[in-house]
Amino acid sequence: MARLRSTRGVGLHQPQVNEHHLQAPGLPEDGRLRLLSFNIQVGISTERYRHYLTRSWQHLLPHNGRAGNLQKIGALLSDFDLVALQEADGGSLRSGYVNQVEHLAQLGAFPYWYQQLNRNLGRFAQHSNGVLSRLKPQHLEDHPLPGPAGRGAILVQFGEGKDALIVVMMHLALGAKTRALQLSYIRELIGGYRHQVLMGDMNTHANDLLEHSPLRDLGLIAPQVEATFPSWRPQRCLDHILLSPSLTLERVEVLAQPISDHLPVAVEIRLPDALTVDTLPVLS
Repeated sequence: MARLRSTRGVGLHQPQVNEHHLQAPGLPEDGRLRLLSFNIQVGISTERYRHYLTRSWQHLLPHNGRAGNLQKIGALLSDFDLVALQEADGGSLRSGYVNQVEHLAQLGAFPYWYQQLNRNLGRFAQHSNGVLSRLKPQHLEDHPLPGPAGRGAILVQFGEGKDALIVVMMHLALGAKTRALQLSYIRELIGGYRHQVLMGDMNTHANDLLEHSPLRDLGLIAPQVEATFPSWRPQRCLDHILLSPSLTLERVEVLAQPISDHLPVAVEIRLPDALTVDTLPVLS
């Protein structure tokens, strides 16, 4: 039981590398970057509120439909350059001991990936966030977030110095007070950078994030206002990709893909001139 109660500190890591996909197509030559954030609910398809009860066993045990659902998710992710995953399983009984972050990196042909283990329940569950990338990060940091154990953020940096692009991927708490602590922590992480992207399931609406949270002084833009939850009848906008005003927005879309209980959010941005395809490493 000591392992299940263990805590972790902030860590600097290298992404895992898919050698077979290092030669996969890189970024478009015009400097566009396609971003996606998706809470995948450990590969469970939820189509009605009653499924939270009738399919709750799938959070504990493997089931035949999960593999097919992950195939659908992998096909969706393949159209993007940088993906933030929430509610992935890192390889336990319920996922058939499949690391879902690694598996989706393979299905989507991503050269780089990282799994952040936030709640370790041994062989019963490996609650995780994940990042998949076609760019090689210069830095990757694993941050446990304040509050009760089980929430985390992944910081990835592309480029160097004042023109670096900082992307933080997160899954925030349900409670407003804990969420404010977590956002204050994230605000400290990104405050010194000009080009910022925040991605993830933030469990609150954009107005709360931009006007009533510790992020309010950053001038961030929330281009996406469509509801993302529940996926079968969206009513709440909980999933976001927030951008600093220094980044040029090309496109935003909530994808009509009810694969999970959340809908995925897609944003396309144009990289700053200092972060061109020529200056960002794609291969290791």
